[in-house]
Amino acid sequence: MSVLVVGISHRSAPVSLLERVTVGLGGAPDVLTELRSTGPVGEAVVLATCNRVEVYADTEGFHAGVDAVSDLLARLSGVPLDELKRSLYVHWEAQAVLHLFQVACGLDSMVVGESQILGQLRRAYATARDGGAGPTLHELFQKALKVGKRAHSETGIDQAGRSLVTVGLEGAVHAVGPLAGRTVLVVGAGSMGSLAGATLVRAGADQVVVANRTAANAARLAETLGGRGIGLDQLEQALVEADVVVSSTGATGVVVGLDLVERAVRARGGRPLAILDLALPRDIDPRVRALPGVTLVDLEALQEQLAATEAGADVEQARAIVAEEVREFLAWQRAATIAPTVVALRSRADAVVDAELGRLAGRLPDLDPAQRAEVQATVRRVVDKLLHAPTVRVKELADAPEGLSYADALRELFGLDRAAPAAVTTAVPTAPVPLTTAAAVEVPRG
Repeated sequence: MSVLVVGISHRSAPVSLLERVTVGLGGAPDVLTELRSTGPVGEAVVLATCNRVEVYADTEGFHAGVDAVSDLLARLSGVPLDELKRSLYVHWEAQAVLHLFQVACGLDSMVVGESQILGQLRRAYATARDGGAGPTLHELFQKALKVGKRAHSETGIDQAGRSLVTVGLEGAVHAVGPLAGRTVLVVGAGSMGSLAGATLVRAGADQVVVANRTAANAARLAETLGGRGIGLDQLEQALVEADVVVSSTGATGVVVGLDLVERAVRARGGRPLAILDLALPRDIDPRVRALPGVTLVDLEALQEQLAATEAGADVEQARAIVAEEVREFLAWQRAATIAPTVVALRSRADAVVDAELGRLAGRLPDLDPAQRAEVQATVRRVVDKLLHAPTVRVKELADAPEGLSYADALRELFGLDRAAPAAVTTAVPTAPVPLTTAAAVEVPRG
């Protein structure tokens, strides 16, 4: 089995196509169940964020895995396979590891260095833990989380990139002026809504209103922000009163429609209104952009705004960390793949020695203890010397392309049980990693 990534993101597709795929996926556990029933996929984790949908799979073969995941994404999203494939990207084995580590560090995010991705990775793995992830993806995701934490603690990548909320609010401030003394409306009481509200309060917003489908959840978040919570049935009046709106719900359809905003605009008396839509699929009808006095900043606009963001020294340092960690992970993976063969070889040798010494004891019962001990020591020394060269060699070859083939040859030559190595290791795939790719991992730029 080998690790495969099939994904679609802000880098490969327009937001409208991303929305269709995100909505189609629905509940991740159901997707994981369907993936594991396809045959080629043994384990899977689905990572769905505001600007990407990625399936990480432990699969028997590259082409079979790509076909299984692509077909499922097309079927669930309703996007024709030919259209979807034009926007999909695929990473395999070493490149899959590299990609996940880059994602964990925020190097592949719309806003370089954003740290929210770590929480999203953690939730994606937690969702898959009971139904989709097994030993291979467990080790990979645990390592990815550690790499992400290391990049954020050892570099200033958090400052190199800005959060979606901060970047979006810059556009809002440009439209309505400084936030001090303003009234802001946060639609959605999830983690992004909480972050948006806290950012607005720090920026000097005077009044914060939180609107949510569940009024109690809105009230809880509003209390932490010193504001008030309302249900969505009071949304129109809140739009009339607000200067800035930030929406980030988990709904699968438009929450703030064109008619609703039109009525609010008529009642505002010409006051400008800035709306920041951070949801995927989008919460705000994009046609509100054409209304007089309304400025809409959504993920599509942010994508264009951030396309030319240049990486600084901290981003370069984070890339170096990723490259180092990828090399170390692949070396550990290969060593762990080879180690069970060494254990099985030693176990087989010990079993043969014990059996032969037992037969010798029956044939020569008159040996005194000293003689018996010397015979046993001699036999074990001979076996140890015979096995020394092959066991040392297979360990030395762990980082070389021929290492795994050499381990296979040992199993054949010594008649080792192929099930024995699999029973010893529980953390890595049994298929070889292409060492020609892993020997000198280079992190792609841009």
